[in-house]
Amino acid sequence: MKIAEINTTIVDGYVGLLDNLSTNNKLDLITKLTASVKTDLTNKKSSFKKAFGAFDSKKSAEEIIEEIRSSRVSTRKIESF
Repeated sequence: MKIAEINTTIVDGYVGLLDNLSTNNKLDLITKLTASVKTDLTNKKSSFKKAFGAFDSKKSAEEIIEEIRSSRVSTRKIESF
């Protein structure tokens, strides 16, 4: 069974359950689902935007460069022939 078929089956199962709800309950559910989707979209957009931006540090450029250079390690081993 493909994922699209599984999702359709799940949705069809929920629709079957919702058939017994009153019209007001269905409208309330639609409102809550819409709010949930909007929240999900807002969270995805804000988390995407948080991935970008300038590097922020109180250290000077020289201090950062020195820290990077001093943290380098060489594990290169030269083997004889």
